[in-house]
Amino acid sequence: MLPLKDMNPPRGFPLVNYCIIGVCVLVFLYELQLGGRIEEFMRSYGLIPVRYTRPAIAAHFSLGEQILPFFSSMFLHGGWFHLFGNLWMLYIFGDNVEGEMGHARYGAFYVISGLIAAVIQVIFNPSSSIPTVGASGAIAGIMGAYFMLYPGAKILTFIPVFFIPYLIVVPAYVFLGFWFIMQFFSGAFSLLDSGNRVAGVAWWAHVGGFVGGALLLNLFKETSRYR
Repeated sequence: MLPLKDMNPPRGFPLVNYCIIGVCVLVFLYELQLGGRIEEFMRSYGLIPVRYTRPAIAAHFSLGEQILPFFSSMFLHGGWFHLFGNLWMLYIFGDNVEGEMGHARYGAFYVISGLIAAVIQVIFNPSSSIPTVGASGAIAGIMGAYFMLYPGAKILTFIPVFFIPYLIVVPAYVFLGFWFIMQFFSGAFSLLDSGNRVAGVAWWAHVGGFVGGALLLNLFKETSRYR
């Protein structure tokens, strides 16, 4: 399922949401001009779980070098499809959440959701040497908040059925609930996948970000009235 739009007008102009989208695009354009240096760049700024779980490897990095990827990884992307998919979801769901929180708190909420997602990814994939990159963990936090704020909001959704495109309107709780269940079971199957065939997708970052965003919402929303 692909969301095309939500029928839920935002409150105010989503300045921070657009800034996040802009930063991700600019960083990706920078990645494109790196050429053969891209792998080294991803290994420096992407989140590699094994760097934190194996003391012999962690010893080669300073504290700053270990902390930075938790932040930098959420602005990197592995390709055009990865970039577009993440930023489209952010565009659809982020404006309404920013309207509820205010600009500054929304920015903090985005980063904290991304950090929670990164930590969960390390916990569930401790032996992975694959750099985890992408805004999807932080965006999952936004989706978790949207799920709690607007469960009945209408989402125009594209569904291909036997190569025939269908457009249907579903409540947000159906779309986001289905999305979360897919992430959870994909993550569960990845733990059972001895061939490590699906370890390249950060399923648990998605799960952790979504749950973290849903749980953090009340803290950020309750104080948003004083902005």
